Amino acid sequence: MYEFLNIFFFIFHTVFTLFNLIGWAFKKTRKLHLLTMLLTAGSWFILGIWYGWGFCFCTEWHWEVRAHLGNHDMPQSYITFLIAALFGIHLSDSLVETFTVIIFFCSLALSLILNWKDWRKARSLQ
Repeated sequence: MYEFLNIFFFIFHTVFTLFNLIGWAFKKTRKLHLLTMLLTAGSWFILGIWYGWGFCFCTEWHWEVRAHLGNHDMPQSYITFLIAALFGIHLSDSLVETFTVIIFFCSLALSLILNWKDWRKARSLQ
């Protein structure tokens, strides 16, 4: 069961992360993208008040599954883990977290701007 969950979280979390990166670019996915970005922000900054800034419940659950499989030396950042797993590159958590936050806010800004433009265009057509 834990092996299945490990694979599930790897696929789900990676797809979720990639969607957060590029979901704003497609008109059909912009509203969903904004929702996933707000969920991510809520986890990082609201739950982060209690669990530590940047807290991700998906990473937490995945690390618990990996601990059951005997993997105890996990990085703090899922993105650090993902880069190492996919490319064999080992970067510091602080470097990855800095770029992650920058890219997150750029993606959020694009999502907000494009969703606002879509809303204004739809409103003007009425």
